[in-house]
Parts: sequence; structure tokens; C-alpha cells
Amino acid sequence: MTPEQLALRDAVRSLLDKHSDVRAAIETPHGYDKDVWSRLCDIGVLPIPERHGGSGAGLAETRIALEELGRTLTPSPLLASTLAAQALLATGNEEACDRLLPRIADGTVATLVWPWDNARTSLDGPARYVLDGDLAEILLATDGTDLYEIDLAGVTREHTPTMDPTRRLAVIHLAGAGATRLGRWSPAIRDVALSLLAAEQVGAAARALELTVEYTKTRVQFGKPIGSFQALKHRMADMHVLVETARSAALAATCEVSAAVAKVYCSEAFFKVAAEMVQLHGGIAITWEHDAHLYLKRAHGSGQLFGSPAVHLERLRAKI
Repeated sequence: MTPEQLALRDAVRSLLDKHSDVRAAIETPHGYDKDVWSRLCDIGVLPIPERHGGSGAGLAETRIALEELGRTLTPSPLLASTLAAQALLATGNEEACDRLLPRIADGTVATLVWPWDNARTSLDGPARYVLDGDLAEILLATDGTDLYEIDLAGVTREHTPTMDPTRRLAVIHLAGAGATRLGRWSPAIRDVALSLLAAEQVGAAARALELTVEYTKTRVQFGKPIGSFQALKHRMADMHVLVETARSAALAATCEVSAAVAKVYCSEAFFKVAAEMVQLHGGIAITWEHDAHLYLKRAHGSGQLFGSPAVHLERLRAKI
């Protein structure tokens, strides 16, 4: 990373260390800490050009922020707002960009309805699993060909509780809602989504490993820290390899194929690391008070988001 990117990482990590409280955030009606979100926007983690009111950050900076958010499992509209902003920028519609992007840069929650699960090809039915869909003040949607701005006055939406309480999803009913065409839909948004999600998964997996190593240094059995036992050292070494190879896959996600590879590998690596975290923590890991179950639930949920590993493996096979 460049010195500027290292400084960004440190600023985001410091903010989250001081102010992020995942359990308090998920208990709020909106499911995230608005103060933390506002501070993130002030730091400039959204990839919005300066000419449209942003900080000039790119997707590389957003990936850094998402990795840090993954470490702490901090609920945030960053992923949803980023995908909406990228879809809007891809249309080349300067009027819409000038009107909407400054609002997104200032922290207005935006989201995107797109057919990542192949369940929607039109704008006349329910859209499921929409990131922050019940909170968004800017709603964009695509039918797979064009991008539209949806009039919220004609929309009904509802929060969908899931296994992972740190990720807010919603069902949005678009039938009868007004839609204004903004321009062409870019299929590359899927690759952006997968690469961003991979970065978040790497951050969460890395932190799960760190917490596990810390625990095995303090948990004593037979008069010794369990981290001194060779069998557990081997398991944690395997976790380290999974995290670092997942990091490499996430960093390499720059095209359709590499983004699909990152989605598959990072999803599976994160789940394995989170499962090992639970196993190596023992009984404490299955208590509500410990965060291990939150990492396992995030691993399961993020593995299915934007398509399961099996879906993307089929895509890769089709290209062979």
C-alpha cells in the first residue's frame, strides 16, 4: 500500500477501535452506528470523484476500509452505497451524478437492486436480499439492461432478519413504483461487488485468527497455555495460510474471472477460519457473550451474498 493508503487504514482502524460497538449497533432500529458512518464519510472512504462532491478515493481505498470494517464486524452502509455509486458512475449520466453522488458522499444511504441471485429480470416484482434496502434514501435498480432511479414514494419495503445480525437485508416491492432511466447498466458492477466483499471477508478472517491466537496464549490446560500444544499450532498455521492466500486472491480480483475466484476462495477460507475459531475457543465460543458466533454467522451470510461459491464455480467452469 502507498503511504496515503496506510494512513487511511490506520485512521479507519483507530476510529473503529475507539467507537465501534457491534452489539450496540445491531440493537438500534437502523442496525448501524450513524456516528461511525458519518465519521467514515468524513475520512473519505467512498469511491466518489471530487467533481461530484467526493474525496477522490478509489475502489482500492474502499477495499481498505471494508477490510477494517470486516475485522470488527461493524455494520455499515458502505458496501451498499459504494455499489450504488459505482453503478451510477458507470452510466455516464452527469446530471444524475451531480444530483445524487454529493448526497451519497455526505452519508445519505444508497442501495442497488440488481439480479445477483438471477431471481429478478424486471422492475415489477419483489426484490429480495437488498443491502440496507429498508434504510436507503436513494434507491437504484436495474433490469439487467438499464439502470433506474426508483421513486421511494411508490415503494414498500421491509427488513428481513437473517442468521447474521451484522448485515442488514431487506425485501423491496417495486410494483407500481415510478422509475426514471439513468443509463445503461454495467455488468462489471458484479465484479466490483465480489472484490469488495472479498476484502471484507479477509479482514474478518484475519481478526478471527488474531483472536484465536490471543486466546490460546492465555487458556491453560495441564499447566500450559494450549497454544503451546503442537497439534493446535499446526491448526493455527493452517488458518494463517488460509488468511494470507485469501488476501492474495482478494487483491488480485481485478476482472470477471479473478473476482469470481476471489468470491469462491475467500468465502470458503473465511468459513473454515471462523469454524476453527469456534473449535479452538472451546465452550466459551458458543456463548452469546463471546464474538465467535458473530464471525461464524458473518462467514455463512457473506458466503451466500452475491451468489454462493457453487454459483461462481459454475460460472468459471463455463469459461473453461
